[in-house]
Amino acid sequence: MNKPASPLARLRERRLLWNLLLIAAVMLLLAIAAHLVMQAGTRHGARRSVPDLSGIRLDEAQQLARKHGLKLHINDSLFVPAYEGGIVLDQLPKGGVEVKPGRTIYITINSFREKMVPVPYVAGRSLRQAKNMLEIAGLEIAELIYRPDIATNYVLAEYSQGRQVTAASKFEAEMGSGVTLHVGAEPAHGTTIVPLLVGYPLKEAKGRLWESGLNVGRIDFDEGINLLNRKEARVYVQSPSAERGARLGSRVDLRLTLDTKKLSSHTATAEKQAREAAEERLRIEQERADSLAEAEFRQATDSDETTTNDDNGFFD
Repeated sequence: MNKPASPLARLRERRLLWNLLLIAAVMLLLAIAAHLVMQAGTRHGARRSVPDLSGIRLDEAQQLARKHGLKLHINDSLFVPAYEGGIVLDQLPKGGVEVKPGRTIYITINSFREKMVPVPYVAGRSLRQAKNMLEIAGLEIAELIYRPDIATNYVLAEYSQGRQVTAASKFEAEMGSGVTLHVGAEPAHGTTIVPLLVGYPLKEAKGRLWESGLNVGRIDFDEGINLLNRKEARVYVQSPSAERGARLGSRVDLRLTLDTKKLSSHTATAEKQAREAAEERLRIEQERADSLAEAEFRQATDSDETTTNDDNGFFD
């Protein structure tokens, strides 16, 4: 007596169904294999705590990163005289953050010395042109010194590290350092208007002052601002305030903050004060112009009356 066929044997006899099941099984196995490979490739579930690298030397930071299964990439460098060359100044992600093994940590290190750049010759150019040329070279204005001259706001002489820069000189200076400019000013045009600086970062605030013929005075930073986050700070106090008249070469003091609420409040106040000061200045200028026009009119009237009286006397 024949044994009944097993379910598997009966299933094999139905070739279409059998082939479909085989295809489904193969696809399931491939999906499981892909999932396992992906987990192994991404090390799913494996985490590493990023070590705090700030303040240690680059070679020590590299060893510590390897120990934690991480990679290092030097993203930027700064020159901070207070630290040794090669010291890690900043990192991203920060220390203590959980990441996957093999993650790249981007670091900023302290340069061993500041880069030296050529000092461009800017004498004979307008103050605005000179400022732009210095900024392109990686330098800035240390001080504006005004001297009597028929050409207002034209550079008469240029000095770097106490030495006069000429067309033939080939001076170099540390990137970011300042150049002193002697600038002309007609005696009748020795004043300027203080620009609005509240809300601007330090670099832009400096540029606005120099373009207005003013010098940067005392710079104060709120607590918590350092060389690494200074670029994000904004001016929230300036003295003297905006739209006031000032002598060419005068200094304007600045205070900067990272507090957005404080900045917003001071910006609104500064803009209101600037509008009021501008309106008051225009009112005074208009009154002065009206007074001069009236004086000229009276002088012309008196002159006409005198001429008429003289003519009448002659005919008499």
